[in-house]
Amino acid sequence: MSQADSKRPLEVACPQCRKTVPWTTDHPYRPFCSKRCRLLDLGAWADESHRIAGEPAMDETDIDAWLARADRDGSD
Repeated sequence: MSQADSKRPLEVACPQCRKTVPWTTDHPYRPFCSKRCRLLDLGAWADESHRIAGEPAMDETDIDAWLARADRDGSD
């Protein structure tokens, strides 16, 4: 590897459009290529198109039932 190659910043693919993006502190939208791609990704999380795999979260009725059961078990 030449000295010029070692000074070149790491490049990553934009998670939204796959365009190559330099990974530097000068690039304000990293790892995205633009504000548009960053907002598109945020919108996908907001409308639940993007999800993290795992157990479903408890809803409020589950939490209330769990707390009632814990109170009942702790009062003996």
